[in-house]
Amino acid sequence: MSLCSVVRSMRPLALAVAFGLLGACASTGSSKTPAPVDALYGQLDEASKGYETALQQSREGNLDASQLTLTRSLDQLKAAAARCGNTPGCDTQRFFSVFDRLLRLKDGDFSGDQDLNSDVDPAQRSLPTGKAGAAALPQAQRSVTLLHGQKLSELIAMNGPVKAALEMWLTQWRPQLMDAWVNYQFMRYQMWPQYERADLPEALLFGMVAKESGGKVHAVSRSGAAGPLQFMYATGMRFGLGTDNGFDTRFDPSASARANAEYLNEQLRKFNNNLELTIGAYNTGEGRMGRLVGDNSALSFYDPRIYNALPQETRDYVPSVLAAAWLFLHPQSYNLRFPKVDGAPGSIILKRPASLSELTVCLGSAGGVSDGWFRTLRNLNPKLDPQVTQPTGTRMALPKSLESAYASRCVDGPWPILAGDLHHAVIPVVTTPMAAPAAPSESRYKVRGGDSLVSIVRKLHCSSVQEVAEMNGLKHHRIRAGQVLKLPACH
Repeated sequence: MSLCSVVRSMRPLALAVAFGLLGACASTGSSKTPAPVDALYGQLDEASKGYETALQQSREGNLDASQLTLTRSLDQLKAAAARCGNTPGCDTQRFFSVFDRLLRLKDGDFSGDQDLNSDVDPAQRSLPTGKAGAAALPQAQRSVTLLHGQKLSELIAMNGPVKAALEMWLTQWRPQLMDAWVNYQFMRYQMWPQYERADLPEALLFGMVAKESGGKVHAVSRSGAAGPLQFMYATGMRFGLGTDNGFDTRFDPSASARANAEYLNEQLRKFNNNLELTIGAYNTGEGRMGRLVGDNSALSFYDPRIYNALPQETRDYVPSVLAAAWLFLHPQSYNLRFPKVDGAPGSIILKRPASLSELTVCLGSAGGVSDGWFRTLRNLNPKLDPQVTQPTGTRMALPKSLESAYASRCVDGPWPILAGDLHHAVIPVVTTPMAAPAAPSESRYKVRGGDSLVSIVRKLHCSSVQEVAEMNGLKHHRIRAGQVLKLPACH
């Protein structure tokens, strides 16, 4: 095995060692390598060294210079990679491999008060996480990137299925991804503490929310799975989700996140911390996955004995969840910009009766949100029917940024009056007289040679063989030539 192959197969080491060797692999070529290709590989080497410099600057506390060096290095890498695709003899996979390794080395490997070029909004780190108060940055950072002490980025194999899922999230599924991000940010204070207590990474939680429901608390699938994390009823009951005064707690963001974290940790223990098998079990059922894996928990999800025996839905589901989690960690590296969302929780006490629908109308586009606040209000108040008017004095949850908007728009003035007028509009009920049931009609058919009861029913498009048999008192569907049969109205 060559030195280059050894380096590429290693887990990430210190950048000074690993990327020094990778740079040598990139810039060292045979005498047959075309000069333009050698030049591109040289730029790859420079980008790797620039990343090493950025890391060192970060460790020395020079964060502004570190950010600038890192940005230049990544821009150089991207530009060279783009030219590589149009240069004969240039191996584009080599550029992707280095880019992928840069991202993996970034996670959790920076010292100082911030993660260099962090893709996690610093404002999010200070949200309440229970009795302990605001999460300290180092712990928040570890929680974002680690799964039981292992780097989440090291557990996500950047293989064909995950790459294909990344493309889907960045193209056809992009609206769902962005909606999921916004919805999750407003529910984060309820859901993330459950994962943090379970020692699970936030990126995984986001990946599951994005794929399962897009962050819509009241989502229900055709199979009956419900809530932001789509629990089947029986599975939800197993993890404490049931009915509370008529409310299905699968729709509760906090309760569903807790149950989801408990389920994942149970399955991680069962499958020896194999994340892909665990996510697959969440989708296809732990029974089926357990039967496929048997006692060999070292099997890969992509082992043909596992992968080929799973339904297409599960084969797509696992890489989709992992790809969404990867984008949560590295959006900027994929030319993706998640919107800034102030998810700080707040509440109001109704000063006048109102439903969630009426509040949505009077709040309008407060805060510059063009899509309105209906989904957010529903997600934060899952027990309330959005069409039912709540009495004065009712406490409702909403983003803290909307508390002042409620006071200025929804207590007095024209907007609550307009909202109430629209909400209580009377829709005429159209009634039609019931038509008298038509008398059943019958017809006759004379059996011909070669006829069978089945052939007669098919030929005349009658309702069923059984109905014709019962009308004529036939035993064992036996008929004879010349026999006259009574038939129902056939068309």
